[in-house]
Amino acid sequence: MNYSDPAQLEVDRTSGALRGSPSNYQKKLGDLAGIYRDQAAFEAQLAYRRDEVVYAVQDYRPSFGPNELIFGTTWMAPGRIGDEFFMTRGHIHARADRPEIYHGQSGRGVMLMESPDGEIRTIEISADVVCYVPPFWIHRSINVGDEDLVMAFTYPVDAGQDYEVIARSNGMRTLITTDGRGGWQTTPNPDWQPRTTSQIEAIHQSGARS
Repeated sequence: MNYSDPAQLEVDRTSGALRGSPSNYQKKLGDLAGIYRDQAAFEAQLAYRRDEVVYAVQDYRPSFGPNELIFGTTWMAPGRIGDEFFMTRGHIHARADRPEIYHGQSGRGVMLMESPDGEIRTIEISADVVCYVPPFWIHRSINVGDEDLVMAFTYPVDAGQDYEVIARSNGMRTLITTDGRGGWQTTPNPDWQPRTTSQIEAIHQSGARS
């Protein structure tokens, strides 16, 4: 039997750097077209901030075999587009029955979660707060503070990501927006389209694959 090698990784709680990670990617503002509702505000900032990094992810994958876990970090800059905060694209796992755990390292964020039939949950994340995203929940990370947001995460290596699940419904059912007093609030997304019965069934069935 071939055994995976044990590994030691170091998380920089301020920068999100994952020492020992061979993998990383960045998302610049120019990569995030379509995720903010205020398109005019997005285009205005894009004119001079296109190459600004909004968030970066580093991860460690022991192997692509079964029963392994991916471990990584997400770093996200503070900022807003219109009244929405900087956020990740968001996703549901391609194998939707796979969960994910996030561990706040620094900064102030919100995990916005949506079930296939549109139920919404939010969890505030700060240093040393652990957020559990159960199977079948769409999730998106949002930086609602004035400082960098850093989180560590782990999920099954075979989970995969479906990044289009949000776009197919014209965004998530709820927006996270500024309350004008230094905090955040939930705001209904008037463009949101409920998923059809067949779309919901397809999500449930994705978790039943061998």
